[in-house]
Amino acid sequence: MKNINIVIVDDSPFQISLLSDLLTENGFNVVGDASSLEETIDVVTRLKPDLVTMDMTIPGTDGFECTREIHKIDPNIKVIIVSSMMDDEIVKKAKKTQVSGYVQKPVDAEELTLSINRVMADEELYLELEGIYSGIFKEALLDVFNKTTKTIPMISDESNINVEKSSKGISIVMGIIGKYSGRIIFDMSFEAAESISKVLLKREPKNNDEILNVMSEISNMAAGNACSMINKKNKLFGLRVAPPTIFHGESISISKAELEANFSANVKTQFGDLSINIGFRRGDGEWMSII
Repeated sequence: MKNINIVIVDDSPFQISLLSDLLTENGFNVVGDASSLEETIDVVTRLKPDLVTMDMTIPGTDGFECTREIHKIDPNIKVIIVSSMMDDEIVKKAKKTQVSGYVQKPVDAEELTLSINRVMADEELYLELEGIYSGIFKEALLDVFNKTTKTIPMISDESNINVEKSSKGISIVMGIIGKYSGRIIFDMSFEAAESISKVLLKREPKNNDEILNVMSEISNMAAGNACSMINKKNKLFGLRVAPPTIFHGESISISKAELEANFSANVKTQFGDLSINIGFRRGDGEWMSII
């Protein structure tokens, strides 16, 4: 990653000094600072930093107005709010103002450093994810089955073609958020789900709801473990799995998602078959890793 030039905007000389020392100690170039809207416009115009840390309380204005003025100068300059104030309303407004991140004071050095590096991560980081995600998701799925059933499935028909597919009966869909966003789909027939659930429960499932719950949890464990493994490779990814959404019935179509990276495969277990479909897109995903 290239050297990152940063301007600090804060109305407190004490906070500017603290942030300047913290950022410098962690390898960033602090090229200037400002404490008002006018100073911010002047400094950013002259220095064209890569990133600005922005306090919310600026005399005569606020961090959002300063951010809008910065993006008039150059929309590619990233802004991270560094403020003692944080609530749902402010966070919502920050996203609408194209703020790239939000760190609460008192600032934790590791948290701010990670936020800046994640915001400034370039194409190289995406290519790293593209090269590892399919192998890690396969590994996580096989590991979950091995631990829960003492068997190892066979994975076949691997493909990177993004096409619309028809569900076999049950589709479990989970969003993936972090530096990049994506989705994962586990699809199976009712018969396969019932057979797998019977093995895991060590009894007959009580009803269809219990079958769906079992398969949802297995899918969630596999996806969550995979994201954790990817994050261990590089913590800048910051991937997390959203709660599963289950679709079931006849004539379900799995739509073709707008994803640059896509992987699908069939998973043959001793108890029934399922398929997986995983994909990611370029561009920033969910940046509020601390909320």
